[in-house]
Amino acid sequence: MNEPRPHALFSFGTLLDERVQRTLFGRAVPRTPDALAGHTTRSLRITDPEVVATSGLDVHLTLERRIGAEVRGAVLHLTDADLAAADAYEVDDYVRRRVRLSSGASAWAYLDARPLRPASRIVIVGDSIAYGRCDPRGGWAARLAAGHIARNETDHRVFNLAVPGATLAEVAEQTPALLPARLPDTLVVAAGINDAAAAGAGDGPARWEESLDALAATARAHGARLVVVGPLWLDEDRAPRYDGLSFTRARAAALRESLRSWTTAHHVDHLDLWEPLRDRPDLLADGLHPTPEGHDLLHRHLVDTAL
Repeated sequence: MNEPRPHALFSFGTLLDERVQRTLFGRAVPRTPDALAGHTTRSLRITDPEVVATSGLDVHLTLERRIGAEVRGAVLHLTDADLAAADAYEVDDYVRRRVRLSSGASAWAYLDARPLRPASRIVIVGDSIAYGRCDPRGGWAARLAAGHIARNETDHRVFNLAVPGATLAEVAEQTPALLPARLPDTLVVAAGINDAAAAGAGDGPARWEESLDALAATARAHGARLVVVGPLWLDEDRAPRYDGLSFTRARAAALRESLRSWTTAHHVDHLDLWEPLRDRPDLLADGLHPTPEGHDLLHRHLVDTAL
């Protein structure tokens, strides 16, 4: 008979309390001391009465990014059932994501459900939509950068390294060399029109997922949180024609579904930009690239869902 496979879960808060563990898991669980570098904590008020009753606290801790800081805690060794119980205990303000610990080990941890709110240093990679083509103000990425830096001009940085025409495969190949000097804690990958349009042999879900696997490994190597953004709805009747590229809504929708499936399966954040511009061809300059007003709408959507 096979023993249940243990899960490593890094905790720095109420899950370390043996009273909470006995309530959730029926016992105190094994633990190993460890720490999470590049993070600090802030308070989060809890309103769920069951969680408050279990922990005895209406204020818990959540993580924020900060270079040079370290959060000490322990790795809990959990069964499948334990992990499911921990997921049920955590309120909607948290999501379970992979982190790299100070020991070098990989573990689950409960992070802020809004992936850009705790970020400090953000790198954006992607294509011409993330670059801001057709918008003199630099698109949604420039608006995001302005707001992010305004919150903390000393410590916050945004590096927009998007390249017009890039596909996910090209981004996955180029990104590792771009990150060391920028010390990112968050890697935003904008997947869009070029991946949806490439219709040649080998292009499609398998290739997209292979590229996302590589980008996830790159993010982990730098202790960065991976956030996948896109794609956008497109107006295929007005989309430009290029050799080897076919801009169709069906292929864009297939990319969207592939991104959603991959991010769900890998516990990675996905910021879906499809709905804000759906059936709004007036907000697309050429059927593909948003107008300044379109980028305003995308930015407001990102603020509402990720910040």
